[in-house]
Amino acid sequence: MNYGFVIDNRSCIGCHACTVACKAEHDVPIGVNRTWVKYVEKGQFPDTRRVFSVMRCNHCEYAPCVDICPTQALYLRPDGIVDFSNDRCIGCKSCTQACPYDAIYIDPESHTAAKCNYCAHRVDVGLEPACVNVCPTEAIISGDLDQKGSKIANLISRQQVTTRKPEKGTRPKLFYVEGDDVSLKPLETEQSSKSLWGSQSVGVGHFTGKESSYSLGFESSNSNSRKFNNYSGKNSLQKLVPGKGGLSGGARPAKRVYDSPSKGILWGWEVAGYILTKALSAGILGLPLLLNEFGLINLTSQIIWITSLLSLIFLGATGILLIMDLDQPTRFLYVLLRPHWKSWLVKGGYTISAFGGLVTLLGGAHFLGYGEWVNWLTWPILMFSILLSIYTAFLFAQAKGRDFWQSPLLILHMLLHAVVGGSALILILGLFWEPLHSMIPYIKNILIGGLVVQILSLAAELITPHPTVDSIRTVKIITKGVFKSEFWGGVVLIGSLIPFLMLISSFAPFILAFAGLFVLIGIWCSVRIWVIAPQMIPLS
Repeated sequence: MNYGFVIDNRSCIGCHACTVACKAEHDVPIGVNRTWVKYVEKGQFPDTRRVFSVMRCNHCEYAPCVDICPTQALYLRPDGIVDFSNDRCIGCKSCTQACPYDAIYIDPESHTAAKCNYCAHRVDVGLEPACVNVCPTEAIISGDLDQKGSKIANLISRQQVTTRKPEKGTRPKLFYVEGDDVSLKPLETEQSSKSLWGSQSVGVGHFTGKESSYSLGFESSNSNSRKFNNYSGKNSLQKLVPGKGGLSGGARPAKRVYDSPSKGILWGWEVAGYILTKALSAGILGLPLLLNEFGLINLTSQIIWITSLLSLIFLGATGILLIMDLDQPTRFLYVLLRPHWKSWLVKGGYTISAFGGLVTLLGGAHFLGYGEWVNWLTWPILMFSILLSIYTAFLFAQAKGRDFWQSPLLILHMLLHAVVGGSALILILGLFWEPLHSMIPYIKNILIGGLVVQILSLAAELITPHPTVDSIRTVKIITKGVFKSEFWGGVVLIGSLIPFLMLISSFAPFILAFAGLFVLIGIWCSVRIWVIAPQMIPLS
């Protein structure tokens, strides 16, 4: 068995019967949808046409949402249906980032992920999905794609069919007969805060009072969602990229007139925060240990146990921010107790745990006077500090829905956060704690070199051509859109150029400490932009 869907656009009349039937069958809350109909009007009067496209889960053969899910709440059934279990979901929202088709939402009532599951409970008893039953024109066809002679197999073999985003390599099993690019490709039309028959522009599924819920310039329908300074302007996506046509850069012959509400920013300041804190946790201890191993400095037990304690404090903050980002925070231990080993969220969870355990042993032994017993821990800690720094790059790479995160340079960015951030933090601490003075010259040189590499890596990321339109749009958002002031002022000027000049021109502890502070500000701006900007590109 290999279940799939065909949407016959020759027959679809945009009546929304499928949406209503889906909501009734699964008790889907207002504001979110498992199935919805997107309306696009193309052409200019009197030569116009309205295109209807039914949007939903594509039940991919290689489903990225399944790979990234840390608890196997999403899983692929033997019959090809991508199903989910509410009981296992921790609300990490990784699946929403991994899905290239914007098909997954966070249920505002259960606070767990949900999506079209092909009405698996109906299929198991020999019935068709609810949307198929109610479609008045039989525009939705379901069935076994591998069954010769079936209606769905005949349509796919005899008609010109289209899938959404085949370049993602997910092998989607939702096919469109006479699918139109203006409807199937998100960037062909602009998102709007107004549509036919409704004014809701932002869904409720991810807006449960968390600060990570940005409105992308739309007015949120949820009174609990807090507005943020840079994302609550009058214009929506037109504000992201300069030009007459918003995303398009010019007048478009097609426009959306009805669509599902935007889900907003799913990973917000909590995710950016834990990327920063884990980098500082790795760098504040890893750099002194490395200098000691190379014989450049002699670490005392006091320095080791205090830097170990600071590392654990930042690591604890990382764990707190991770839990805060979950929509089901009481289930956070599922990552360790019900692991899905393909997910880098699981590998990251065990990395954090292992690193924390090793650092606790090292710091505790030196605090109690048994430091010579744990010298063998140095290289394992250094290895795990590197893994702690970069594992998020692999997690973001699993988020197939966001093209900008697929860059191989993301690994370098994450490693630089630990090296540059750890160095900056040591310079700040050196202003108040004399035992660190012996390593300050080395840390200063490391930071100078790190800033040079950081500038070069940013230039390589943003100047070199990107392979996809989504990535190109993201670069424009960063350099010319709503993030341009924060990027050029916060990341480049305050976070890189000014501290670089301060470091090469002065040895005064006060100046070095201020340079370190500026560097940390720059890293925070950089991490925040890299997390949020790619999510401002619509996926459907």
